[in-house]
Amino acid sequence: MAERTAHEGHRDRLRERFLKEGLDSFEKHNILELLLFYSIARRDTNETAHRLIGAFGSLSAVLDAPYEELVKIKGISENTACLLKMIPGLSRAYQDDKYNSGELIVNSTEAAGDYLLHKYIGINHEVTSLLSMDGKGAVRNWSVVSEGSVNAAEVSTRKVVEIALRHNATSVIIAHNHPSGIALPSRQDIATTEKLVKALDAVGIFLVDHIILADGDYVSMADSESLKDIFG
Repeated sequence: MAERTAHEGHRDRLRERFLKEGLDSFEKHNILELLLFYSIARRDTNETAHRLIGAFGSLSAVLDAPYEELVKIKGISENTACLLKMIPGLSRAYQDDKYNSGELIVNSTEAAGDYLLHKYIGINHEVTSLLSMDGKGAVRNWSVVSEGSVNAAEVSTRKVVEIALRHNATSVIIAHNHPSGIALPSRQDIATTEKLVKALDAVGIFLVDHIILADGDYVSMADSESLKDIFG
């Protein structure tokens, strides 16, 4: 009984601290510990939080870990693993809803990069997507074009053109992530971009940029001195 009361007191203090300060001052294991309160009742979640970070290396790695690996960790039930897996998707949904609350104009590399970064939160395999815009740069649609392994996502030129036409796009931005963590264009990225420029130009749609994302950062091919001529 005394041990349970001590745990409950600790939980109350941690919750109160969060409500007063937010998460910015929390250590990463404390953030995880607080989250685990809501799926693990009357047990010390601090130890479990340390065990998770020890197994996967970081808070983000815990949240990106496969469900099947999470349930192998002592103290992690199926419900707890499901809760952990929800967090990256919940973050994307929050950001998506926030961005889509009004008309979004993408008129700079920074605006495009910021918009796309939130779309890729928690995605650890390669995904290619298309941002379709009208004549004034207002976003009409964001669609996943293809998904691949950790190493590659095959891009269908025909599918890109079909998506752009379906949403009456005047201009588009192609984007994909590099799970390897290096946001630099490969030879294949350059060849794909050149092919897309020609295919889209044939139907009167301008390819504004090809943005590559990795580790919370992005690189614009259109802003690169050596690659900007591809876009005309």
